[in-house]
Amino acid sequence: MAEAEVGDAVIDVDPTVERLEALTAEILGKEAAVFMPSGSMTNQIALRVHCGRSSEFLCEADCHIYHYEQGAFAQLSGLVAQTVAGDGGVLRVDQLKNLIRPENEHMVRTQLICLENTHNRWGGRIQPQEKVQEICDWAESHGLKRHLDGARLWNASVATGLSPRQLSEPFDSISVCFSKGLGAPVGSALAGDHDFIQEARRSRKLFGGGMRQAGIIAAGALHALQEHRERLAEDHDNAQRLREGCEACGPLTIRGNRVDTNIVICEVDPSYASADQLAAVLEDQGVRCFAIGPQALRFVTHLDVNASQIENACRIIANITATKIDKQP
Repeated sequence: MAEAEVGDAVIDVDPTVERLEALTAEILGKEAAVFMPSGSMTNQIALRVHCGRSSEFLCEADCHIYHYEQGAFAQLSGLVAQTVAGDGGVLRVDQLKNLIRPENEHMVRTQLICLENTHNRWGGRIQPQEKVQEICDWAESHGLKRHLDGARLWNASVATGLSPRQLSEPFDSISVCFSKGLGAPVGSALAGDHDFIQEARRSRKLFGGGMRQAGIIAAGALHALQEHRERLAEDHDNAQRLREGCEACGPLTIRGNRVDTNIVICEVDPSYASADQLAAVLEDQGVRCFAIGPQALRFVTHLDVNASQIENACRIIANITATKIDKQP
């Protein structure tokens, strides 16, 4: 990063940013890509470009776009979300078939479907590719665009053996993150066809995401993309060991009874403690996690946590949950 060749990514070109964008597009099998500061920005710009204003999109009820981006689709782009509760974050095409609004001046127009792979709030759940293909085929046949929030697409690829290109193929646009499992300090990218990415660049400027000597941070993302994808399997192995450790603790159960990739979500028995209370005690003992609900804790494995640290975390969690927590503030 310190030695990155930089330019001006807003006025003309930044060679390191261009290399990152070209490689990302190539890996995902799309015509072009654009580098942005965050996955929230890539997702929101995808919605804006696909839908215009005064339209709606379909999404799973627990997805990141709906839960964790401040309703930016409404605030910034005048869009509405129609949410559908999946099974552990996974939608079926038969749930969607009657949701497209009729062409009627009283109603918004349904323009887009969004999926998330892997699914954050369901513990890094992988979307079954056959269901993804069915949904995208149905959407295309009804004139809907398809966007994938693929912040952790790299994890899904390593876990399934399917290439990022195969996982991306059914979609018109894909958002991917470099600063999660891949370990880069900053950045995400949005990929699609040339016309779509040109419009996305305009919206990036509008949203304040145009960056000058962005090659400094793009270099970190480029290194992560080239060097850190295959090692995600280590994170998945560590997450399985953490799952085993948590399952052995009486007050804890695993959300959905499964861990697909690098996220472990534990439901905490309310008779034992709240998620916030347990998280605070764990942090005091050196295990960091956070509550994603009144009774749910989220753990994530990544390249800064090794197998021996996971074993230590399992011991700490077991020791703490074997005794009562003082619930006084």
